[in-house]
Amino acid sequence: MLETPKTNPEPLWLVIIRLLRWNKPEGRLILMIPALWAVFLAAAGKPPLPLVGVIIFGSIATSAAGCVVNDLWDRDIDPQVERTRDRPLASRALSVKIGIVVGIVSLVCAAVVAFYLNPLSFWLSVAAVPVIVLYPGAKRVFPVPQLVLSIAWGFAVLISWSAVTANITAPTWLLWGATVLWTLGFDTIYAMSDRQDDQRIGINSSALFFGKYAPTAIAVFLIGTVILLAGVGLLVNLNTAFWISLILASMGWIWQIIRLQQPEIPHPAYGEMFRQNVWIGFLMLAGMILGSL
Repeated sequence: MLETPKTNPEPLWLVIIRLLRWNKPEGRLILMIPALWAVFLAAAGKPPLPLVGVIIFGSIATSAAGCVVNDLWDRDIDPQVERTRDRPLASRALSVKIGIVVGIVSLVCAAVVAFYLNPLSFWLSVAAVPVIVLYPGAKRVFPVPQLVLSIAWGFAVLISWSAVTANITAPTWLLWGATVLWTLGFDTIYAMSDRQDDQRIGINSSALFFGKYAPTAIAVFLIGTVILLAGVGLLVNLNTAFWISLILASMGWIWQIIRLQQPEIPHPAYGEMFRQNVWIGFLMLAGMILGSL
């Protein structure tokens, strides 16, 4: 049964912005970053600007659709979690019917982008849809749902790289692996803030799965990210600018690894570390662009 939204003084357009998380751009940017990594590396630092625009628009549309699908799945769970209880569908500031309409519009926008791409990129886009749609359900049945999310994130690399070259090569797969491990790292950090709520309501997460070893697992994921990014740099023959950015990014990740070893971490620190990964990702993007020239 579709709920009737609560009387809400907040304008509808603002509620929809919150549904799409556009009021919190970090999560939208962090999906866009691997896609931009791929398109700039595949084009040796000089991709056609229209294609860059298409990739950015596609990332925004896909992320929007993913947020709506996630909130539709979790509308009965989110009210029980401190971090998510004020989301529009959870708080009934928005009806399920409107949420479905917004989700469909977002998927249509993403589909328009997919039709613009070459056949390989198009079919990779199609293959990504079930992963995106099923991720919220994975939290209920799969012990490490962040792995499903990471694979969904990885499609951004495959789609964007093949949009430039119409094929997938060894560096593509290394970049895909780096993206999967990086996503596992930063999203496990993010999940650590919800551990008590998730455990109470019976939702799975990588933070719960690894338990007291979660900081160690995050360290493995981030170190693996550095190793695979270094492999990309070697295979693509990037110059010194890339290696400087990788060293600086590694320093940021090492700082996070050390901080996570502390016995008591303030609750907001997990969100701060998640947001720091956005800037680390952009630092790597700058290094990849300059390193390709």
